[in-house]
This record gives sequence, structure tokens and C-alpha cells, in this order.
Amino acid sequence: MITEILLWSAIAIIVMAGCYNATLFVLSRRRVRRAHGPRRQRLYVFLLACLNEERVLAESLARITGLPAGNFMALVIDDASDDGTADIARAAARATPGRVQLLQRHLPDARRGKGAALNAGIRHLRSSGLLDGYDPHDVIVCVVDADGRLDPHVVQAVDPYFDNPRTGGTQIGVRMYNRDKGLLARLQDMEFVIYGDIFQSARRYIGSVGMGGNGQFMRLAALDTLMGEDGGGPWSDSLTEDLDLGVRLIAGGWTNQHCTTAAVSQQAVLDVRRLVRQRSRWFQGHLQSAGLVPLILREVPTRAAVDLLYHLSSPVLILLTSLLPLSFLVALTGTAIGSVQAGRPLISPLWVLGPYVLSFTAAYAYAFVYSRRERGLGLLRAVLLSHVFIFYGYIWFAAGWWGLWRMLTGKQTWLKTART
Repeated sequence: MITEILLWSAIAIIVMAGCYNATLFVLSRRRVRRAHGPRRQRLYVFLLACLNEERVLAESLARITGLPAGNFMALVIDDASDDGTADIARAAARATPGRVQLLQRHLPDARRGKGAALNAGIRHLRSSGLLDGYDPHDVIVCVVDADGRLDPHVVQAVDPYFDNPRTGGTQIGVRMYNRDKGLLARLQDMEFVIYGDIFQSARRYIGSVGMGGNGQFMRLAALDTLMGEDGGGPWSDSLTEDLDLGVRLIAGGWTNQHCTTAAVSQQAVLDVRRLVRQRSRWFQGHLQSAGLVPLILREVPTRAAVDLLYHLSSPVLILLTSLLPLSFLVALTGTAIGSVQAGRPLISPLWVLGPYVLSFTAAYAYAFVYSRRERGLGLLRAVLLSHVFIFYGYIWFAAGWWGLWRMLTGKQTWLKTART
């Protein structure tokens, strides 16, 4: 009885998620008309929060300092690294005067999470005078991971979105620059493309675009409205400070945009255990974001609020859905035993067709989207890859239970992703 209840509950969740995904897929195919205002000269500030990033920082800074944009700088926030991170930042500053700044944080104030490091960066920008003479509406802050490699045209692609004075943030796409290094890397690239080209693109019409931890561009004036009474900074101490920030921007009356014509490439994780470790942190952060529900109900317009509440409920839905494979195996085993006892097969074709339709229908939409973004792959290979991608999604089951365990046991440390 319990097995049947779990099975039908999980099936109901999958059907609901399938209808939701289909709706977003249709919305994502529409073209966006951007509201344009007077073009202004803006300052772009790239923030890189770094903890022991000597392996990847130099390349990322070289990409930033080589951007064909006029008015920009990069601020490296060294969060008490014990490797050569600070030396790499200093070398980049010497090579490109005025383009790279270094802020070094020290223990015990450092290593308190990415949000705390970014807040320290904003405070430093103001106290150092680097922003003197600039209107906060014309200063665009971009968060880039230490391994992030921005497209050369990223500023030109993002800038028109901020012509709308109500645009608080714009998120660009995310790719894996080492996606050719194996199946696991390829699936991560597919995951981010699907999320950006379907979910984020559709949310432009709903008003619920989220901010990511890499490649998020935000108007300083919008960040100023999130500073809080203590003046600590706009980012929270959540393990998913980017999710928290995006929701609070929307609640504050700002509009979040998603740019599909530029991307930041980052390093895919090549080890399954490290990948699950990374996603468990994201999952735990989503659980922490349940505290945003009252704010959403109080301040966010209805259509966007419904989507955000569904998004925030995803951890619970994932944990419930994780019971489906186990329930299906138990039911299948019971039917097989019954077939042996009855002396005739009790398993109909629906035992195969039903789960396939439930599990893999979305794979064809995913393949269509990914093949358009990864032109050399081809639609047939994309379809095969998307079927593997469905099973790849099971890592969220392991990450989810791990993240829940960490939360229940009071572990709040930042599980940093190791670089290679």
C-alpha cells in the first residue's frame, strides 16, 4: 500500500513537472522585445571572489582585460588564499594598469562564504574611491567565477538590457569550456544550456528570471537597495547567495533579464563525487531559501510569485521523485514474482511504455535546444545524449539527500569546487 502511494505520488509530480516544462519550452521559443532608453556610458566592474584559484585565475583575468570595451575594471577578492592567487592578481595589475585591482581579506574575517567576499568587494569599491564620480545607475557589477571565461562581446550584448532603467540584473548563459573532456563534462554543458535556453528564457515573460553565481550583471543602484539595515552588503550568507539575490531584486521592484547572445564558460567537474558534492551545496542553499517565501508572497506580483514558489519547492519535489525508481523496482519485482506464481506473464507493454513516456518525452525537446546551440553535434546524437541526460539527472537525488543531511546536522560550510 505504501509503495503504491509513493509510486502514484511520484508519477503525479512528474506529470506536473512535465506540463510545467512544456509550458516553459513554448514560452522560450518566443522573441523578446527589449525596451530601449537613452544610451549611456557605463562602468563595468567584474568581481572575482577567489579562494585558492591559482590554477584558473590567470586565464580568466586575461579574458577580462582583453575585452573590447572602453570603461571597465576587475576586482580580485582574495579570500585568504594560501596559494599564489594574490600574486597572479598583482601580475595582471602590473601588466594592465588600471584594469585589475586586488583586495586581500584575512582570517578570521575571511573564508565566510562567497556572499561575504562579494559584500567586502562592494564596500572596498566605495571606500577606495574607485567609483567616485559615477552614478550608481551607470555602474554595472558583474560576478565572475575564478574559472569564468567571458565571451569577447559580452559587454556589447548585455549593455542594451540596462537601457531600461528598471533592469536590476541580467544573467548571461553558462557553458563548460572543457565539455569535450568526457561524457560527464558534456552532460553538465547540456544541463546549463537547457536551463538557460528553456527555463531562463521563458521566465523573461513570467518576470521570474533568476541570477546565477557566474556571469550575473547587476546595476549598482539595484544592489544598493538590498544593502540591509546593517550596511553589510547585498549578498546574503546563503549557500546559494545568487538565488537569494535574484529573488530579492524582483521583490524590490526590479526586473531581471536573461541574455541569450553571450555566455561565460566555466570548468566542468570531471569527477562524479565532486559533482555530487557541488550540487549538494546548491541543494542545501535551495532549502535555506525557503525563508524567502513570505517575502515572495508579500512583494512579488502573482504570476512571478507562483513560478518562484514552484522553483523554491524543487528540493522537496526532487526528494519525493527520488522515490519513484525504488517504488518502480519494488512494483516490478512484485509483478515478476506474481507472474512466476501464476504461471503466466502479468507484465504488459505499459510497464515499459508508461515509464518511458513519463521519463523521456522531455529528452526530445532538450535535444532540439542543445543541437541548435552546439551546431556540430547533430540532432540524432543530441537525442541519444539527451536520453543519457535523463539518467544524469539522478545525481540530484544523491545530492538532495546529502544536502538535506548536512542541513539537519547543522553543517553550513561552503563546499568549494576543486579546480583542475
